[in-house]
Amino acid sequence: MHRKDLKNWNEIKTNDSWSVFKIMGEFVDGYEKMSKIGPCVSIFGSARTNSDDNYYKLTTEIAKKIVDLGFGVITGGGPGIMEAANKGAKEALGSSVGLNIELPFEQHDNSYIDEDKSLDFDYFFVRKVMFMKYSQGFVVMPGGFGTLDELFEAITLIQTKKAERFPIILVGSEFWNKCYEWIKDELVIKYNYISPKELNLISIVDNSDDVIKILSDFYNKKSIRPNF
Repeated sequence: MHRKDLKNWNEIKTNDSWSVFKIMGEFVDGYEKMSKIGPCVSIFGSARTNSDDNYYKLTTEIAKKIVDLGFGVITGGGPGIMEAANKGAKEALGSSVGLNIELPFEQHDNSYIDEDKSLDFDYFFVRKVMFMKYSQGFVVMPGGFGTLDELFEAITLIQTKKAERFPIILVGSEFWNKCYEWIKDELVIKYNYISPKELNLISIVDNSDDVIKILSDFYNKKSIRPNF
């Protein structure tokens, strides 16, 4: 290694140390604000979903019914499905929370987030902690890599008992069934990488009433509190 490269490496290590304070600041700000909002359900899905898409309309309907059930709604704060969910929460006069992340494309705040419930993050991992800690359920609409990342993180943390179990509801059987079948056929049956009972951590539905039934049934038997 050249001396110049070694110097650059040491500078990077120094910068890494100072970044701890920025990360800590995001955690502190997030904890303080989220702890005041009350019980919420997170809704995930593609930022690229148009407002005339059926899943956009269904998301708005689901969000309204979640508010009627007594929960607020948390999203990633951006366009598409996130906008639809915040729109439904806002129209139902419930808490409409947006956990925004700075990205080089796609992400921008939607106009349906409550002014005092819009949080900005630089770090995905801090943002995901807020989703996990303060959500009483995940409603997962069709989406891309970001949606899958949030979904599988939740399943993993619940599977490993690092977080309390809560409902994880996938909406849209046409979209999710192939993914579910692959998990069952490959991970459960063929390779035995997960147990059959762990498939019960998720539910697949197609309408808003089934989403609300799953949430209602779960919390009729369980108290509401932060997940870890």
